[in-house]
Amino acid sequence: MVDDIDRALLAHLQHDATQSYAALGKAVGLSAGSAHDRVRKLRERGVIRRTTVDVDPAAVDRGVSAFVMVNASSWMGDALTHDAFAAIPEIQETHIIAGAASLLVKIRTATTEDLQAALRRIFGIDGVTGTQAIVVLETFFERPVSVLDQHSEPHPPNADAPPH
Repeated sequence: MVDDIDRALLAHLQHDATQSYAALGKAVGLSAGSAHDRVRKLRERGVIRRTTVDVDPAAVDRGVSAFVMVNASSWMGDALTHDAFAAIPEIQETHIIAGAASLLVKIRTATTEDLQAALRRIFGIDGVTGTQAIVVLETFFERPVSVLDQHSEPHPPNADAPPH
C-alpha cells in the first residue's frame, strides 16, 4: 500500500531524483533518515522500479519514433516471444494488447531505413504475420505516471491545516 507521504516522495523523486534525502524529507515533512527508509522500502517493494536519466532521443541519434501494431498467427505472450522482441535493441516497449493486433511496440531509430530494418527483424520472429507502423512526426509531450491525485501538488502532510 502506498500512502500520501509515499505519493509525495514519489512525486518529488519523479521531478528530481538527484535531490538529497535531507531535501526530500524536508519537502514532505520527514527527517532525512525517515525519507531514506521510506524510499528504500519503496524500492524493495518494487514501487520504484529504477532510477534513470531522461535523455532527448534526437540528441543521441534516435529521432525517428514509431508505434507498431504486430499481428500474429498465435498467442504472443510466452517467454520466447518476449526474448525475441527484447533482442531487438531499437524496441523500447512491447505490450500485449487486446484488439485487432496482438502486440503494440514502440521503436526509436536514427533513420527510416533503420526503422525498416527493425521491422524486418520483427517479421523474422516466429508467429508474426504482419505489422502496421505509425511513424511519429512530432511529440507534444510525454509524462511519467502520476502518483498524485489529478489536482494535487506534492506537499507535506497537513500543510493546509491551521496552526495549533
